[in-house]
Amino acid sequence: MRMISTGFLAGLVVGLLTGPGFAADNAEGARLANACTSCHGLDGRSVGAAPVLAGQGEEDLLVKLKAFKDGTAYATIMNRLARGYTDEELAALAAYFASVKP
Repeated sequence: MRMISTGFLAGLVVGLLTGPGFAADNAEGARLANACTSCHGLDGRSVGAAPVLAGQGEEDLLVKLKAFKDGTAYATIMNRLARGYTDEELAALAAYFASVKP
């Protein structure tokens, strides 16, 4: 008889409690956020001129990212960068940065 690990069960419970896809989206967002560190700092905690992304509202971040993508908002490099992401990837980034404590 094969035993199920406690870690597996704990992960399953957490996954169920946080809603469908949250853990996967957050992991994808964290992976994608690595590209943002040079301007926005580690985990979106900027200490320079670029805005702090950590802790901002998910919906607000997504609106801003989509505006950069479609050209209705302008920033020196964000317009070019945002066009390289799908809407799903932008949503994952917004969810990730919103989940990070500032």
